[in-house]
Amino acid sequence: MIEFYKDRQKKTLDPLLFSSVAEDWASKVYKSGERERDKNKRSQLRKFYDEVLRLNALAKMSPGDWDDIHPYVNMLIAKVVYARGRNKVTREFEDMLKSCISHVQEDKDLDVFANFFEAFMGFYRQYGEN
Repeated sequence: MIEFYKDRQKKTLDPLLFSSVAEDWASKVYKSGERERDKNKRSQLRKFYDEVLRLNALAKMSPGDWDDIHPYVNMLIAKVVYARGRNKVTREFEDMLKSCISHVQEDKDLDVFANFFEAFMGFYRQYGEN
């Protein structure tokens, strides 16, 4: 389980969230893609990342519209389950996404998720052409 906050009430981020936590998940997701051939391609993961960035940009532009944006954040769960059903991603990637989305309760949480995903993608890039 990924935890965004060291102290959720104070919104104090885990100081390792964007470094070792993101790197550990990148390694775990990459290794699961090696075991299950042709899964977790960077282009496939990038589609999810781009969608998170799009939703985060919408939330920043229109903070009063969070109640309209939040359901679309949660819809990413359906999309990742569908991608897994089509053998495009592994359970590990699905678990990571679900864990992150479970912490998104307000627009600030979505911003943390977007930054975590950015760090994850940066670390994932080190694994070559997968």
